[in-house]
This record gives sequence, C-alpha cells and structure tokens, in this order.
Amino acid sequence: MSRGDSTRTGGTSIGSTRIGSGRRRLGAVVGAVVLVGAGGWFAGTQVQSPADAAAAHQAPKAGPVTVSVVRQSLTASVVATGSVEFASPRPLSLAGPVGSGTSSGTDGEGAEQRVTKAPVAGTKIKEGTVLMTVNGRPVFALGGSVPMYRALGPGASGDDVTQLQKALKRLGFDPGAISGTYGQGTATAVADWYKSKGYDAQEPSPADQQQLGSLEQAVSAAQEALLTTNSGTSEAGSGDGGSSGSPAPQSSTDQQVHKIQVKSAQKALDLANDALSSFKASYGTKVPAGEVVFLPKLPARLDKVSVKTGDTPSAQIGTVTSSDLVVQAAVPGTDAQLLRHGMTAQLTTADGKSAEGTVDVVGAGTASTSDSTVAVQVRITVPEPGPLAGQAEAAVKVTIKVGASDGKVLTVPMAAIHTSSDGRARVEVARGTTVTDVHVTVGLASAGVVEVKPDGGALKAGERVVVGE
Repeated sequence: MSRGDSTRTGGTSIGSTRIGSGRRRLGAVVGAVVLVGAGGWFAGTQVQSPADAAAAHQAPKAGPVTVSVVRQSLTASVVATGSVEFASPRPLSLAGPVGSGTSSGTDGEGAEQRVTKAPVAGTKIKEGTVLMTVNGRPVFALGGSVPMYRALGPGASGDDVTQLQKALKRLGFDPGAISGTYGQGTATAVADWYKSKGYDAQEPSPADQQQLGSLEQAVSAAQEALLTTNSGTSEAGSGDGGSSGSPAPQSSTDQQVHKIQVKSAQKALDLANDALSSFKASYGTKVPAGEVVFLPKLPARLDKVSVKTGDTPSAQIGTVTSSDLVVQAAVPGTDAQLLRHGMTAQLTTADGKSAEGTVDVVGAGTASTSDSTVAVQVRITVPEPGPLAGQAEAAVKVTIKVGASDGKVLTVPMAAIHTSSDGRARVEVARGTTVTDVHVTVGLASAGVVEVKPDGGALKAGERVVVGE
C-alpha cells in the first residue's frame, strides 16, 4: 500500500510539472505576439509617406520681426576718436641775417650764416627767450602780432618799433616814450637788454664806420670850398689897388660868375650836411632782422625743429605752438550738423581717465553736409588738461552731448521708422494678426533708437512695432 501511495504521489508530481510547462509555453507565445505587435506599432509611427515627409521639411510660414515700444529717458551724443595736440601751430623762420651780414670781421659779422646752437623741441618760450644762436649771436623771442621783417635801428618808425619798445619795457628796460620811433632811448634799452643776456648789441659795422668818416670828410671839404670862395669875394671888396690879393672883379660878368660859384659851394655844403644827417639818423645800436622773432602769444612752445647745429637757417627752422592743448576729431557730416560752438565734450584716455573740453571750431560747410561719409574736422579746447597734460598725439574718446529728452518718451529702433509716399514718418504696429500704420513725429535719436510721437493714431509702451520681415 505504501508502494501504491508512493506511485500515486509520484504520478501527481509528474502531471503538475507537465501542466506548468505548458502554461509557460503559452505565456511565451503570448509575450512574443505582444512584442511583435508593439514593434509593428512603433515602426508604423516612424514610417511617413513622401507627402508627409515633404510637409515636415517645409519652413514655417514667415511673419514680421517685431520689437517692443519702450518708454525711457533719451540722451543723444556724438562719439568720435580724437588726437591731443598743442594749439595754434605756426611755422618759425628768421626774417633776415643774424648780425650785420655786411662784412667779414673777427667777430664773425658777414661770415656765412651757420647755426651755432640749435633750437630744442619742447622748449617753453617766454618773453626774451634765446631760441638759438647763429654765428654766436642770439635769436630772441618777443611778444607781438606784427612779424619781424626788417632791421630796427635809429630813425626807424612803425608798429614793429612800437612792439619792440613795449617788449623792452615789459622786460624791465625803459626805452622812454612808446612813440613808435627808434630813438636814443630805445637804442640804450636794446644795448642794456643784450648785455643782460651776455651778448653785445649790434653796433655800427666797419663799413658803417667807414661811410660815416667819408660823409664827414665830404662835409669838411664842402665847408672849405665855400670858405675859399667867400674869402676871395671879401678880399676883392676890401682891396686898395696896391695889394697883392686876389684881383677884384672888374666887370658885371665876373661878378655874376663869382656869385654862381658861391651859390654852388653853398649848395654842395648843404647836400653834404643832409647826407651826413640822414646817415647819422640810422647810425647806432640796431636790432638785425634775424635776431628777433615776434610771436602773437606768449608763453609758447617750440613744437618741432627743422635745423641742427651747422645748418644754414635760410628756411623754416621749426614750428611753434601755443602751450594750450586742443583735441582734433573727425565726425561724420550728419553728426557735425548737431554740434555747436560752446558744447561740452567729455574726453576719455585709453586708461579710463577723463577731462572736459569745449567745442571751439566745427569745420566750415557743415550746414549743408548731410553725407555721413564726409568727415568734418572738429576742434575742442581743453582749459584744464588734467590727465591729458603731457599726452600730445595721444588718442582719446570724444563724447559730446547734443540733446536730452524731456523726461521719459516713447522710443523705437531706427529700423522701425518708414516713410510714407507723402513723406511722413510712420511705424507699423503688430496687433494680433493685423499690422496697422501709425504716423509719428520723429524726435531725438541716440544709440540706434529714436523718440516718436504718434500723429493722430495710438501708440503705447509695450506694443510691438515691425522692424523686419
């Protein structure tokens, strides 16, 4: 019985195993069917017809590009790059020879003109400064608007003499009355001035001295001739007939001839005296044409030098400028129209330091210059150089404020402004699916945006205007 039970139990176990195996095979089949179905669904979703594929690759329908209208404060500025320079450049040259230049001598007068001490670029020029020496003689700088153009000496008169007299007085050498005529007082002041600088003033040259002697001899000879002629007349008039003096004229003809001789001798004497007086009027201490340079404004600055020691100073010897700084900038023609004399300019160096300047000169013709490609020169004066001092030829950023809005205003990009056929400005406002034209008045512009005021239509901050398609 036990054996029979054991057989039954074993039989039941085998049957359960067979049933479990069958169920597992059925589950595997169902799972496979489900997997195949899911794969088919996924594959079906990834397969497109040619029409569907073409539609999927088409670009989306184009619409207008818009930006918001913004209410803000607006400041308009002209921005440019400028160069720091010294103001009022002018060429510097000598008006004539240094020294007399008439004859050779032990002091070098009349020798070929040679620079013996060259000018130095960057020199600050004050009243009485010795700019250079030529043949050992000085070239002085004095203040005056009339250029030196001749030698100044006794007898000379004019505005240039007045300038010289005023300069001498400023230097502490009194020429007497500021008369515009070079007299003995001026000559004495010139001599004292030269001596204070370690030089001798230009005294008469050997040729002048020789000419003076010749003129004085001519006067003496004329006096002697007149005395001789008059002496003959006197002796003839006082003779007693037995004397051995000159015979008295015996006829009216002889008397007439004698009178003519006396008159001629007197005239010769008068001419000789006139020549001597005229020469003496210009004889004495002089200022040669090349020994003074008049400059309109002092102090000044010797900016550039064109000669060196040993050169002949026959051409331009350099360039002189004011000691004041200016900034030269070039701005487009359209921007130049916005600039006015007296506007404030902010000047910024490469390292971020700043100074303030004033618009002084805007290039001529800007009123009709509307072409932005045409560069217009603008000069900016810098009363207080600050960080710009000593930075000649340095580049600076120039910012000139040309206007500001009255509080906050509506603004749009410049690209949003269109012009209607009647010439009026307008913007296109996107409202839902429609675009509406709104005419506007254009105001201040800055950094690519512009102030707008609606003309009749409505325009509010936050609305979107068309700037492109």
